[in-house]
Amino acid sequence: MSEEPKTFPVSWEQLHRDAKALAWRLMEKGPFKGVLAITRGGLVPAAIIARELDIRLIDTVCIVSYTEDNKRGELQVLKAPPKDSQGWLIIDDLVDTGKTARAVRELMPHAHFATIYAKPEGRPIVDSFITEVSQDTWIYFPWDLGLQTVPPLIRSRG
Repeated sequence: MSEEPKTFPVSWEQLHRDAKALAWRLMEKGPFKGVLAITRGGLVPAAIIARELDIRLIDTVCIVSYTEDNKRGELQVLKAPPKDSQGWLIIDDLVDTGKTARAVRELMPHAHFATIYAKPEGRPIVDSFITEVSQDTWIYFPWDLGLQTVPPLIRSRG
């Protein structure tokens, strides 16, 4: 019998609550002069956090680290962040293995790095996060999900 993969579906409401909880935690770490969203996953959390912390300066760093079939690939920096990292707040949805986070940390060494979710391998790289999930859990964010019917549990047994 094969083991079912661990999944963690996140609704829009849950993401909003968790982003707001992260904003609460970040209030004592600021003030910040700007928010840097790691695209694409950090865009929505960055918007929520920027609103809650009343930060108007928002920028992005654009990095590709996953292929179309959700496999990790080589990092490509498509758009670099600002040169001066002092006073910036970096936001991403998740730190997984830390590969992307390390690359951004090198580009912005003096920024405060915060994510909504953290896995054990990447957790030491970020300064703040809200929820830790196991390394072998795949998080489904609301922008990855659609409403659909599902069969009763009894029918899904092999």
